[in-house]
Amino acid sequence: MTDSTDTDIHIDELLDAETVAVVGCSATPGKAAHDVPAYLVDRGYDIIPINPNHDTVVGRQAYNDLGAVPIDVDLVNVFRPSEEVSAIADAVIERATTRGDVCGFWLQLGVRDDDAAARARDAGLTVVQNRCLKRAYGEFR
Repeated sequence: MTDSTDTDIHIDELLDAETVAVVGCSATPGKAAHDVPAYLVDRGYDIIPINPNHDTVVGRQAYNDLGAVPIDVDLVNVFRPSEEVSAIADAVIERATTRGDVCGFWLQLGVRDDDAAARARDAGLTVVQNRCLKRAYGEFR
């Protein structure tokens, strides 16, 4: 089930993002957390991997956390367990508030935290939960 506030307009707007930070981006081909970002790179997105265990992922420089990313980020895509979303949402909200760059918070298929999503929405972010960004790209583009 997708979030009740996921509208086609919201999803289409988020797909217009240029720079996507991927929290939990994996260096292991065959894992969704690797293959979805690789797919997005192939479609022209500037992917910023957030993975403290690797220097590069999907051919891009990786960062330890969202706060370490020196360039503007349009969308944050999350490939972490739902239990970790609250803290990730706090970091996204902090970045959006202080830098003013993040406009969207996307939780991949199987990832959901209604309280964190509500906080992000209250901070002015567009939120999508429990939906695959690659599949949405296929549907809308």
